[in-house]
Amino acid sequence: MNVISQRAGWSRLPLRAAAFVALTCVAILGVSGWREWVARDAVLKGAETEMANVARSLTQHAEDSLDLLDSGVVGVVSRLEMDGADPATIAKLRNLLEARKKAMERVHSLAIIDDQGNWLTSPGTIASTLSDDTFFRHHQLSPKREAYVGRPVKSLVDGEWVVTLSRRFNKPDGSFGGVVLAAIGSKYLSHFYEQFEIGRNSSVTLMYGGGMIIARNPNNEKFVGRSVADTALFRDASLQQPSGAHHFKSPLDGAERVSFFKRSARYPLVLLATVDKDELLAPWRAAAISRMLYVVALVMLIAVIGAVLVRQLQRGQRMAAALIEKEAHFRLLAEGSSDMVTRIGLDERLRYVSPSSNRVVGWRPNQLMGTDALAGIHPEDRPHVQAIVDAMKRGETDEARLTYRNVHRQKTEVWLESTMRVTRKDNGNVDGVVAISRDITEQKKLETRLETLAIEDSLTGLANRRRFDERLKEEWARAYRDRSSLGLLMIDVDHFKSYNDEYGHPAGDACLRVVAKIIAAEMQRVGDLAARYGGEEFAMLLPNTDAAGCARIGERIRSAVHDAGLIHASNPTAPCVTVSVGGAACRPALERTAGTGSLVEAADRALYAAKDAGRDRLMMSGEVMNMLKASGQ
Repeated sequence: MNVISQRAGWSRLPLRAAAFVALTCVAILGVSGWREWVARDAVLKGAETEMANVARSLTQHAEDSLDLLDSGVVGVVSRLEMDGADPATIAKLRNLLEARKKAMERVHSLAIIDDQGNWLTSPGTIASTLSDDTFFRHHQLSPKREAYVGRPVKSLVDGEWVVTLSRRFNKPDGSFGGVVLAAIGSKYLSHFYEQFEIGRNSSVTLMYGGGMIIARNPNNEKFVGRSVADTALFRDASLQQPSGAHHFKSPLDGAERVSFFKRSARYPLVLLATVDKDELLAPWRAAAISRMLYVVALVMLIAVIGAVLVRQLQRGQRMAAALIEKEAHFRLLAEGSSDMVTRIGLDERLRYVSPSSNRVVGWRPNQLMGTDALAGIHPEDRPHVQAIVDAMKRGETDEARLTYRNVHRQKTEVWLESTMRVTRKDNGNVDGVVAISRDITEQKKLETRLETLAIEDSLTGLANRRRFDERLKEEWARAYRDRSSLGLLMIDVDHFKSYNDEYGHPAGDACLRVVAKIIAAEMQRVGDLAARYGGEEFAMLLPNTDAAGCARIGERIRSAVHDAGLIHASNPTAPCVTVSVGGAACRPALERTAGTGSLVEAADRALYAAKDAGRDRLMMSGEVMNMLKASGQ
C-alpha cells in the first residue's frame, strides 16, 4: 500500500514541476516588468532633480540680476534725495548711469523721471510712453520706498522686451519727487540660458508672476511677451507653492514635458525648466527592450531546465535516508559540546536541548524540553531575536548570529551569543532552527568597562573631553535638523592653582569632585551632558536650551558651588571655593558658516569676560557682545 501511494505521489511530480516552472517564469517576467517601470520612474525623478537644480540656479541668477539693478537704483535715489534734482546733479547722474550701463551687460537701460513723468535723463531704449505705465502710477500713489518690479514691457525704440525695476525718490518735504528706473532685457536672459545644455528639446522659461513670459530659450523672440496665465501652473491650487515638479503638455509647442518650477521669494518671478519627455525616455526605452529580450531568453531556458527538475526531486528521496544518519551524528556532536545546542520547532518550542544547558543557563535539558525557546530572553532583546527567528521560519535567511541577555537559574542574568541555522524537510520547506549558544558574560563585562573608560573622566566620573567633543557634534547636527537651539556652559574653578598650592593636590582632587557633583546634579534631561573639559575647567552641553535657560542653569551652578562653602583662604573673591561661568546659545540652523567651534569659542569668551569682571559670576556671550559694541570694539 505504501509503495502504491509513493508511486502515485511521484506520478504527480511532473505536474508540480510544470506549475513551479510556470510560476517562476511569471514571477521573473513580473519582477522584470516592475524593475523596468522603477527604472523609468528613476529616469523621470533624475530629470526632475536636474531641472530643479537648473530652476534654482536660474532663479538665483534672475534675483541677483535684479539685486544688481536695485543697488544702482538705490544709489541714484540717495543722491537725488541728498543733492536734489537740479540740472547739475542730473548731468552728473546722466554720466554715471551711462557708465554703469556700459559696464554691466545685463543692464538694458537706466533713467530718472520727475514727478510729472518727464525724463530727466535720456530714456535710451525705453519708450517715453512708460511714464504713464504701471510702475510710475504705483510710485506716484504709494508712499512705500521698496523696489517695484513691473510687468514685462516692449521698448518702442528697439522693440526688445524688458523687465523694469524702479524706486521712488522724495523731495526734501517728503512728497513724491519722481522715479529712478532700471531695466534688464529679455535677450540678455535668453542668451544666458543658452549656456545650460539640459537636452536637445529642453527649454528654460522665466515668467512674470501673472503668467507673462519674460524670456525663454529656445525661441525667445517667438514666445516672449505671451501670457500663459491660463495654464495649470497658474490655475491649479496644488501648484501654487514655492517650487515643485510638474508634468504637462506644453501649450507653446505641444510636447509632453517633465519640468520643475521655482517661484522667487523676493520678486514676482517664476522660473520653469523643462525637458522633452519622449527624448528623456528614449534611452531607457531602447535599453528596456534589450533587457526584456534577455529576460524572455532566460524564461525559455528555465522552461528547458524544468524538465530536469523531476529527476532532481527523485534524487531528494535518496538523500532523505542519508539525512537520518546525519541527524545521529548531530546528536553525538551536540552531546559532547561545551556550548548549548538546541533545536527549535516551527511552534518555537524546544525540541532538543544538549546537556550543556545546565552550565550555560542553569537548567537541565528535561526541564527545558517543550518550553518556549524565547521565554528566558530579556524583554528588551526579545523583539530583535523574535524578528530573526520569524525571518528564518519564513525562509528569508538561512543563518544568523546574535547576542542577547538571558535568564540564568542561579546568576540572575547572562549574556549569550547564539549561532542559528535553519533545517529543512525533504521538499525544501523550513521545519525548524538549530541554535548553538555560549556564555559571553565575562566578555561583555570587559567590553562595557572598556567603553566606559574611553568616555569617562576617572577623577570626577563626568564625561571626558573626547566624549564631550563627540556629543557636541551630535547635538549640533540634531539641533541643525530640528532647527532648535543649543546651549553651552564653560565653568572654571577660580584660583585653583593657589588652592592646590595651599591645601595640596589630594584636597584639590576632592574639590574638583565636589564641583563635578554639583554640575552633574543639573543634568535634568537625558540629552544634557556634563564633562570635565580639562584641569579645573568643566563644560555643560544643554540641547534645546536658549540663552535664558542656559543662564538660569549656569547661575544655579555658580550659586551652589559658592554655597557649598569649601574653604579657600587665598581666594581674593570670597573665602570659599567659587567658579566663573561663561555661557552661549545659538541656533545651528541659522549659523550658515559657523561650526561647533563657534559655540565653544563664544562660551569661552564669555568665561574669560566673567574672570575679567571679578570672577564668581556668570557672563553670557550676548552680554559680552553688547559690552564690546558699547565700547566701540
